[in-house]
Amino acid sequence: MAKTKIYFWLKIDKKFFDNIFIKRLKTVPGGYTMTVIYIRLMLESLESDCILYYEGYFDNLKEELALKLDVSEDDIDMTMAYFTKCGLIQVDEDKNAELPQAKALVQQETNQAAYMREYRKQQREQKENLTMSSENLTLLTTCKTEIEKEIEKELEEEIEKKTSSAPTAEISNYYQKRIGVMDGQQYQILTDYLTLDGMELEVIKIAIDKAADNGKRSFSYINSILKNWRQNGIRTMVQVEDEQRLFQQKKQGQSDDDIQDPFIY
Repeated sequence: MAKTKIYFWLKIDKKFFDNIFIKRLKTVPGGYTMTVIYIRLMLESLESDCILYYEGYFDNLKEELALKLDVSEDDIDMTMAYFTKCGLIQVDEDKNAELPQAKALVQQETNQAAYMREYRKQQREQKENLTMSSENLTLLTTCKTEIEKEIEKELEEEIEKKTSSAPTAEISNYYQKRIGVMDGQQYQILTDYLTLDGMELEVIKIAIDKAADNGKRSFSYINSILKNWRQNGIRTMVQVEDEQRLFQQKKQGQSDDDIQDPFIY
């Protein structure tokens, strides 16, 4: 069964480095480091609508970002301060950071779309080398039609499998109970964590609980939590609890006996 993925990337050209705020960093001590960190912050925000969400593990967002990017808090602090002053990073009252420039640069594509794009490219190249005989044209059309039918069939089977399972239905009911109404795209993203990424149902529900209990009824906030867990290979509740202990250990340097599990309410 084909697995549908969505790829995000930044489309950066020469104009990005001609920006007055970026050019000014060439004359600032540590400017090169700040430029690299800013680009990494934009990349980190891509799958959560270009917003870096403060998850509450540490005292502030800067500490969390320093750990995620494996850079010093001083470098993060300088970068955040500079680009906030320039208006390229906007921090809201919940300590979340939005990167408006990333929204203008972000590109995305599914692996199925990439496959079809590459397939059509190959067909165009082959067509240039073929004669325009009716036999060749018929063969080209037939091959293209059969491949498209196969892809459509796989997608239909995958959608049917998702919508017919009890756990996926429970995700929808639980989300609407704790957060509110969800649209079709949001439903697909959440069910993909379950059916494609192999997350336990309780892991997805705990992310929904975290958003609801913190008063952050935003799908992007929930998606950001699940995306981070997926990137870190977290699929089970045991792994979720272990991650919370690890965060606290890195923050406080305490033993397991001294750390309170943040998921025990």
